[in-house]
Order: sequence, then C-alpha cells, then structure tokens
Amino acid sequence: MVQIQVALDVVEPDRAVRIAEEAAAGGADWIEAGTPLIKSAGMDIIRRLRKIFPDKIILADMKTMDVGAAEVEMAAKSGADVVTILAAADDAVIRQSLLSAKKYGVRIMVDLISFPDPLARAKEVEVLGVDLINVHVGIDAQMTGVSPIETLKKLAAETDMEIAVAGGLTPETAGEAADAGADIVIVGSYIINSDNVTQSAADIRKAVDLSAKSRAPAAEKKSKETEMIEIFKKVSTSNISDAMHRKGAMQGISSKNPGKKIVGRAVTVRSFGGDWAKPVEAIDISGPGDIVVIYNGDRDIAMWGGLATLTAVNRKLEGVVIDGAVRDFDEVQKSDFPVFASNVVPNAGDPKGLGEINVEIICGNQTVNPGDYIIGDDSGVVVVPKERAYEIARRSEEVWKREKRLFEEIKNGKTLASALELLKWENKK
Repeated sequence: MVQIQVALDVVEPDRAVRIAEEAAAGGADWIEAGTPLIKSAGMDIIRRLRKIFPDKIILADMKTMDVGAAEVEMAAKSGADVVTILAAADDAVIRQSLLSAKKYGVRIMVDLISFPDPLARAKEVEVLGVDLINVHVGIDAQMTGVSPIETLKKLAAETDMEIAVAGGLTPETAGEAADAGADIVIVGSYIINSDNVTQSAADIRKAVDLSAKSRAPAAEKKSKETEMIEIFKKVSTSNISDAMHRKGAMQGISSKNPGKKIVGRAVTVRSFGGDWAKPVEAIDISGPGDIVVIYNGDRDIAMWGGLATLTAVNRKLEGVVIDGAVRDFDEVQKSDFPVFASNVVPNAGDPKGLGEINVEIICGNQTVNPGDYIIGDDSGVVVVPKERAYEIARRSEEVWKREKRLFEEIKNGKTLASALELLKWENKK
C-alpha cells in the first residue's frame, strides 16, 4: 500500500501539531517534521510528534550535509523513524549516517533535491546501502512548473529501493505518482495550506488508493498561460504583492468602478499633457485579454472619457489603467467597464499624436513593458513582468491558500498574533 506523508513545512510548532492531527484523521500515514519546522523548534518538535503519534512513522527532514552520524543520532534519540540526508552530501557523510542509523534503529532517506544527475546518484547511494530515496522537486522549482513525475518513472524502472516523491503534489498528480511507482507520496502545500486539512488529506488518500483504471480520466493538461490566468483571477492583488515581496504595486491609482477586477496583458501608451490621440489609437490595436496602460504626465488633464470607454467596451478590452485623470465619470460608471486611474477631472487635452504605443513606460511609479500582466481590484493595481508571470501566479496561489487556512484558524478562536506566534519571532534586541 502506498503511504501518504504529510510534510509539515511550517515554522509554528502548535500549528504544525494541529495540522498533523487533522491530516492523520484524513489518512496520512507518515508525519514529517519539515526542515523549516526543525530549524524553528529543534528536536523538541520530534519528541512532541512522537508522543502524540506513537503509531505513526515520524520523519525528520534534516537535509543533512555534514556530521551525519551526530544529526542522525539526535533525530533518532528524539523519536524519529526516518532521517533525510541530501544526495549532494559526500559519500563519507552518508556512510557515517548509515552507521549511526543502524546503531539507533532508524532508516535513512536520501533526498535528490536539486541534484544535477538524480538517476546516477540514486544508483550510487543504493550501493552505499541507503533505505529510501526521495525524488524531490523543491518549492521554488515547483513554482516554475517543474514536476518530479518523469524522474520518478525512470528511477522506479531501475531500482528496488523504496521511493518517495515530493513536489507540489495534488490529488491528480499524487495518483499519477502512485501509478508511476512511488511507495511514499509526500504532500505539503495541498494539505498544510488547506482550510480543511482532513478533507484534503482524504482527497490524497483516495487518489492514491484508486488504480489508474478506476480513477477518473485526467483532465486535459492546461497550458501554462491558461493556468496562470485562472490563478490571477482567483487571487487578490494583495496576495500577488506578498508573493512579489511587496514589489509591483502601482502608487496613486485606484478603481473608479469598484467591484471590478481586471487580469490581462499590457498594451502600453506614453502620452503627455492630456494628449489623447495615442490612448484611443491603442484601443484599435487591442482586443480581448488586453489592458491599455497609459502614462499621461499630467494628472490635471484627462485623456480618457466616455467615448474612449465605449470604444474599449466594443473592442472587448479587459480594462484600462491610467497614470493620470479620467473624465465623463457618470458615463464611465454606467458602462460598467473597469477603469483604474489617478483621479477624475472634467477637462480634456487635444489629440496631437505626440506619444508612443507599446514602449516601456512608468505607470504609478512601476515599470510596465508591453505584454506584462496587469491585475487590478479594489485594493489597487500590480504589474507582473511577463518573464516571471507563471512563477508569480503559483507563488500568489500559495499565499492565498495560507491566508484561507489562517482565516479558518481565526474563525475557530485563534487571534492572528497567536496563530502566527508573532511574539516568538519578534526581534528582542
């Protein structure tokens, strides 16, 4: 039977324990003290998990690179059943870890994360005598769309070792991993960031237990762009800003039709002093999924109004973002078209045609290039560079999931400060 391992990659011990209890109720077999958790709480969290789950396999994700014997001994004496060593560790470290593991009655899992030739290294550590191997794509690599499944398939055909697999698994990919030969399916984010951990763990359990023949046919794989757009429509600009480490947020620009959200590609316009020729010309070269993003250079003269809005509606544009003013506010509101701007004034400029279309501009103190992704809602507007858009979408989804989980904890009586254990992390200097 394929085992389900929940990876407690959080830094708050109490929260980790709550998640572990809920995940176990949903069918998780192994409880992993993740590396961030061990760094936060030390060996105490292993002891605590051992006491709470006397019949579960406890894995200490030490990711050891040196002093293997000592780290294995620490984890083993604290109650771990399995300890992880990085594949990048020297063979001497692995040998010493194995000697310590044998002495204290634990097993060694070698983690192939980021190793340049995982298949070759797996064969080498198998000869050394390790017990398990982990085909692992790290969180940062997952955000760019890297999957562990193909490596898993190749390794399963070449080794008799027990194989674990980790890397952003969901019920769909967990089932695929089980079919590909995984003995242990490791799931982190899908479970630990869920607002219903028990149900999410049960979803993984069901997917793994079903055979490929009885499992529902997999949906056709979405393109990265389709997946990305769906995520951006789901998450908020606040989530995206957090994912970008507070970068990308435009300043001084807000929604003039509250309740409207925009997600699309930027068609950029540089204009000056209310010159509205290039902004309206940009509408003609835009279409569904496009957002006209305008730098005006003057917030006291409008270059967008009711007629431009009607034209944009007819062209089925996603919206407009203006570092500058908009006018004909009553017509804009009636149109129900998403307009984000600095302010509202009655006066317009003249169509001199001195600007440029689809060039790099500064809008709301943010650099915007043609084709960058623009997301706007009632909190504001963020710019996501097209080169990193898929990664940022995935990261913002993780932020969204964590916040949903925190909302549930607060609804159940926690305060935000206690849920995040803020006092523990305050700088006491």
